[in-house]
Amino acid sequence: MVDYQLELIVLPVADVDRSKEFFKRIGFREDLDYIDGEDFRVVHFTPPGSPCSIVVGTGIGTAAPGSVENIHLTVKDIEEARADLVGRGVEVSEIFHDEDGVFHHAGTAKRVPGLYPGRASYGSFASFTDPDGNGFLLQEVTERYPGR
Repeated sequence: MVDYQLELIVLPVADVDRSKEFFKRIGFREDLDYIDGEDFRVVHFTPPGSPCSIVVGTGIGTAAPGSVENIHLTVKDIEEARADLVGRGVEVSEIFHDEDGVFHHAGTAKRVPGLYPGRASYGSFASFTDPDGNGFLLQEVTERYPGR
């Protein structure tokens, strides 16, 4: 079997400099800011501890700004991660879990306030958006499923 490792997610944004400030403010490492004329710019960020990065820029995609949803950032302690982002000036939802307990539903459907019962791994979430409205979810993962 060939290994397929997720390397990069391109986020569509309207204002590259505003996005750059946001991702730096929340602690993502800036790896590159490359400009080639007025129509091409790539700004590359890596979240702390992540092997996968994000890119924002100009001339790198055709998706509408703010159209990406449900980018999961896994964390070991969702309460600590939420407090960190709030301390950095980010509006973050309250922590929630899904009524069915398998995976979160679209939007706010079936959200139940609070940590997943027993604080089971993969069960607790909090959401926030970047300045363009691209949606992120914090997901608490304390123990990975086998093979991960």
